[in-house]
Amino acid sequence: MRIAASEVVAAYVLPEITARLGAEEPGIEVEIVASNQVENLLRRDADIAIRMVKPAQNELVARKVTDIPLRACAAKSYLDRRGRPREPGDLAGHDLIGFDRSDEIIRGFAQFGVPLTRNAFRFRTDNQIVLWEAVRAGNGIGFGQEPLADLDPLMETVLPGLALPTLPVWLAMHRDVRTNVRIRRVADFLYEELKRYSAGAGSGENSAR
Repeated sequence: MRIAASEVVAAYVLPEITARLGAEEPGIEVEIVASNQVENLLRRDADIAIRMVKPAQNELVARKVTDIPLRACAAKSYLDRRGRPREPGDLAGHDLIGFDRSDEIIRGFAQFGVPLTRNAFRFRTDNQIVLWEAVRAGNGIGFGQEPLADLDPLMETVLPGLALPTLPVWLAMHRDVRTNVRIRRVADFLYEELKRYSAGAGSGENSAR
């Protein structure tokens, strides 16, 4: 069974979910493709894809799972050292972590009335795993999935009242395989587990992280 998922989901969410799948279905082998490309399914490089946008291709069948809240957060070590912002404008005086080529975060700040340039971000990367690990290591304030931050004892929410967008989660598969019993079983399992994760009751709640 080949599952394609975004980098963050593939690295931080799926390993514990697939461990539980293995306990229930020991005969199902799992391969994970860490990729943001919907083309994985069209090329048949994956049986199931977990996507943060609804696939528009007619050959694919997509099922909405949930919306994952996003939040501003930072390592407690960083906040203890630099202080905690009390309002959005305070963020301009902090070390910020953001994307390198993408201007998505800059546009988000502009909506809060905080105009920033690319140089305002002391740490920049387009790799989502590197970005999250940079936040955890205390490089500054960044953005991440709420359940992922909640499960991490190193992390603390910043400006909890900040109105951030949610991250939609979709399960997609090729129309030709949707009736396959084994693929259907894994898709249903992923659906329930991802809903639990989004609600804060999913993978990792009992882990050391």
